[in-house]
Amino acid sequence: MDFTEIYKQTSGLVASSPQDARYILIAIENRLIVRRSDTFQITHAWTVEDKVDSGPSSQKGTTVGVASTMSASGDTTITGIGWSSDSRYILACSAGRGAVNVFSLLDEAWTARIQGGVEGIVKAEWAPEGRNIVCFSDWTLRVTIWSLSTGKATYIQYPKYGGKCFAFVPGSNLFILAERHKSKDSIGIYDTSSGYQLLRHFPVLTQSLSSLCVSTNEYIAISENTLEFKVYIYNFAGILLGTFLPEEEAGMGVRHMSWHPSGTVLAVSGWSDKIYLLNHFNWAPISIIEFRARIPAETIVWKEPVGWFEATHGRGFLPYDRVKRTMIARDTTGSASTGGCLQMEWNIKGTGLLVIWENSPTAVHVYQNGEKIRPQLGTVLLHSNAVICAAWNPVKEWKLGISCGGCSIYTWWKADGDGEIGECIGVPAKKFSVKELRWTTHGNGFLLVDKHAFACAFEVEDD
Repeated sequence: MDFTEIYKQTSGLVASSPQDARYILIAIENRLIVRRSDTFQITHAWTVEDKVDSGPSSQKGTTVGVASTMSASGDTTITGIGWSSDSRYILACSAGRGAVNVFSLLDEAWTARIQGGVEGIVKAEWAPEGRNIVCFSDWTLRVTIWSLSTGKATYIQYPKYGGKCFAFVPGSNLFILAERHKSKDSIGIYDTSSGYQLLRHFPVLTQSLSSLCVSTNEYIAISENTLEFKVYIYNFAGILLGTFLPEEEAGMGVRHMSWHPSGTVLAVSGWSDKIYLLNHFNWAPISIIEFRARIPAETIVWKEPVGWFEATHGRGFLPYDRVKRTMIARDTTGSASTGGCLQMEWNIKGTGLLVIWENSPTAVHVYQNGEKIRPQLGTVLLHSNAVICAAWNPVKEWKLGISCGGCSIYTWWKADGDGEIGECIGVPAKKFSVKELRWTTHGNGFLLVDKHAFACAFEVEDD
């Protein structure tokens, strides 16, 4: 694996281009920089300036309206970045001044700006088609969708705020938004192909909706507030299909929800050491995954070698040690209320489920499916320090990237013939700590993010 030099960034704002992974977008305070991913040469650079316009901002025929003519003065530090789906445009959100700047990769002179009104803009992201920008105001007042093509805006009042309260349905033209009108929760379904026209609006049974999760099979799972473990499943017509409320989870809310890629099974976890897999026939558990300190005899266990980083001076590539272990020690340093899983993620085909349990934070549990979705513990990866992030490869079915927060990363994958390979890889840098690990778009490398810096690591292809 080859590593790049260390480069500056702010607030972890680094992203590879989604279409071809040819470019890497970086934010440094109020500056945007685009580098080539092969040579890391700078190809584009912009500065987000604190300036005020009295009308719509437009250049070369493309217009984006301005929500207000109020002053745009304020902190120009960039708080969010994003690529359009075709990698032609990028956005930079500055929450301090309630504005979004848009730039073109094909024409560096072209710019557009969205200026929020008194409600501001705290978050902005691209819609899947890459020509609309979804802006979230402060105080949960409204969501505004701005069109780069027409310069017009569509307003949706009183959304439930949070990253888990809206979703674009994959493979369709639908936008799902949790809303709250007259102190009651509801779901709005909007058609993105017709200017976000409202298709359906229906009330839900939650007292205070906490999150929603949408499947490819037109199911919407919503969870109750953080103090009550209750999940409701609706279809897109607004019909309640099922309710899940396990007695043993009383008093604590839902922590994670994740649909299997097939859209037929919903994984739900709370604050106990259990994950419930609900089927789409009666929305009852078809299987329950439970953390157990005792490891089954058929499970493969890998362990990070003791002292490998010091022995290789942080520049080594060492395999995990295959060990015979029957027990995993529970973490007893947390409070009595801690438990459940810190992370839960299906792989690209749904044949594997990655779980990091809070009671065993140094271990990565990999559950594997057979012909039916009944995950069994197949592999456990043990580390010297707590795992802070792990991610499935977006292209390869059985490949993981793992970080424990130090100056090293870990990879695990299934080789041909059902064999397994795991490696501990030192990052050749001083004073660098991998706080976040992200796969590149094509799954051939990582973005390694520290607090104020980042580097890239790319797999070396065999000749």
